[in-house]
Amino acid sequence: MLTSRVRWLLLTIALLWAGAVTTADRAQTPGTAPDKAGGAAPADSDDQRQLAAYQQARQKFDGEAAAYWAAIAQKRHLRQTRRRDRAEVGLDDYVLTQPPLYTGPPPPRTGNEKPVPPRKYIPVVADFLKSAQDHFGFAPQRPQNEAEFKRAYATLALNAGLTRDQIVRIYIFETGGNGAYDSQAGLEYSSKAHAVSPALGYNQLLNTNSVELVAEKGDAFVAKLKARAATQSGEAKQVLERKIEVLRRMIDFCRTVPDAWKAHDDLANTPQGLGVHALLLDIDVGPLLQVQKLLDSVLYARRQGHAAPLTASELEMMNLTGDGNGLDIILLPAALRERVPTANFFLQAGYERNPVAIRNNVVSRLLAVADAAMDRGITLPGARELANAATWR
Repeated sequence: MLTSRVRWLLLTIALLWAGAVTTADRAQTPGTAPDKAGGAAPADSDDQRQLAAYQQARQKFDGEAAAYWAAIAQKRHLRQTRRRDRAEVGLDDYVLTQPPLYTGPPPPRTGNEKPVPPRKYIPVVADFLKSAQDHFGFAPQRPQNEAEFKRAYATLALNAGLTRDQIVRIYIFETGGNGAYDSQAGLEYSSKAHAVSPALGYNQLLNTNSVELVAEKGDAFVAKLKARAATQSGEAKQVLERKIEVLRRMIDFCRTVPDAWKAHDDLANTPQGLGVHALLLDIDVGPLLQVQKLLDSVLYARRQGHAAPLTASELEMMNLTGDGNGLDIILLPAALRERVPTANFFLQAGYERNPVAIRNNVVSRLLAVADAAMDRGITLPGARELANAATWR
């Protein structure tokens, strides 16, 4: 028989054990307050607070950004309408604030983050060449050396009415002043780097540019090649005739979609579209494409009533942002260029990928940085070689 003292001890132990279990249960129940004031909050409660703070800040930013870029698009549309109606465009026709920047807390780390997706593969010259061979049986006729391509390009450009200053300074801005005819964006200085886009050549044409130019101006390119073939004989004539036959098949392919940028972009990223981009590497067709791209911008400006010669930096704005946005920059009076943000001339995704436009965030700075880059590169070997080619012709 247990003594009263033993029973008392057992009862005390049982009560203490029950209290410990109850306290532990409460600690494991979400949302239950700790037993004592000032006790540590559960770890998952901190995570939830951080997540809520991030989501709130991000939602606020996304709303502000959506409203900002909607205003950019609306103002751009209104400017186009006013210019079409020959009405004056003034400061009120632009968004004068800079794009909002996210300054809130970073997303909390939960340990359940999705793995970072692999870098999107960007096709390179080897891919363009393989696609051209596989789908069109075409291997571009490469120049014997860089000087040969520069002479062909410079001769066509000057005959088309472009100036030596324009082609040399745009070449500097786009390729750094030493780029080769087959230079690709991101690989200008090292073949071990990563391509950042399919852009190729002295003017850095995208594969979409190649498809669009072939679709729209392919007949003119064929006519030029036929005229050249008529002056040749033997193997040289046969090479040009085979090239014309390939080009005609590429034209037919590029015209299988509506004449619209989105449709051309989709087509350009098919295997056949990548093959069309290989034309830029050809000594006969590559210069035709690159000169036409710049000439189209000059002709567009003239059609819109801008008869004054374009400076190299102005023509580059059209090459960089598209003809419509580029002309919008050019037509902006000098007094307003220091106040109008560069964001007015980009889509949101394009702006956010363009560190030059972000750093130089008003029009005057963007034009100034383009001119400065062109000035710095004017003495580089590649720029001097192109300048000499333009003089030599």
